[in-house]
Amino acid sequence: MNDQARGLLITLIGILCVVPDSLFVRLIDAPPLTIAFWRLTLAGGLICCWILLTKGVGPFQAVLKTGRYGVIYMVGTGASGVLFVLAVSLTSVANVVFILASLPVFAAVYSRIFLAEPISRRMLITIAAVAVGIAIIAYGSGETAHASLTGDLLALAVSALFAAGLTAARHAKAISMVPGVGMAYLIVAALIAPFAHPLAMPADQAPFVLSHGVFIMFSSIFLALGPRYITSAEVGLLVLLESVLAPLLVWAVVGEDPGRYALIGGAVVIATLFASNVISLTRRKRIKS
Repeated sequence: MNDQARGLLITLIGILCVVPDSLFVRLIDAPPLTIAFWRLTLAGGLICCWILLTKGVGPFQAVLKTGRYGVIYMVGTGASGVLFVLAVSLTSVANVVFILASLPVFAAVYSRIFLAEPISRRMLITIAAVAVGIAIIAYGSGETAHASLTGDLLALAVSALFAAGLTAARHAKAISMVPGVGMAYLIVAALIAPFAHPLAMPADQAPFVLSHGVFIMFSSIFLALGPRYITSAEVGLLVLLESVLAPLLVWAVVGEDPGRYALIGGAVVIATLFASNVISLTRRKRIKS
């Protein structure tokens, strides 16, 4: 198996593991911060234990040696882990995942600002079209059940923070950031613990909570490893699967109707990013040939 095939497979597994994330937030009967605490503690703890048992402390030291880039990555990853749960608790799942699909747009803007990488005309058109799609989603939040503008803004913050983390990680792409994920989750879990009341989690919710942590652990590991072998355009196309499958899964299990504005705005966002990534891949192949 070549690097591209390996990267596509690993990233696909990571995407499929993250699809049930928002559904678990809906199913677990507990306050959002309590869910976020156990989500981060279990996933972060499992990741750190696995690395310590298999590779020791070396990988953690390697991440810390990346300096401010590792710190930015961990801040973005950890903060987005909490804000995601809050966003899903305040707005519809469809709104959250469609808005999160804007992550490549933020990554392109950060790359221009901090890495001095030019923004192509294709990306400028993409940014404008995605902005229109998000505006449609936000407009419909006042008329859609389970949706709110506050939750939409939190979802936008998740996209911006995680994109910042990924941009920082590009400075240290030779270093695996999986240990950084584990450390970030545990640090943020400790910070929110006084406000989360973790012991208030009902005992009958334990199976959901444990399953949630395991899924997040695997998705975090695979999504940190897979993109090292494939292009950002290929990652972007695979990430769109989560934007399509997550709201469908929640709709099927708990009957949460996304609403027409979310579907229209989401269609604009996904179609735009799909077309943009396909064009990018096509041009890359032409250059190689």
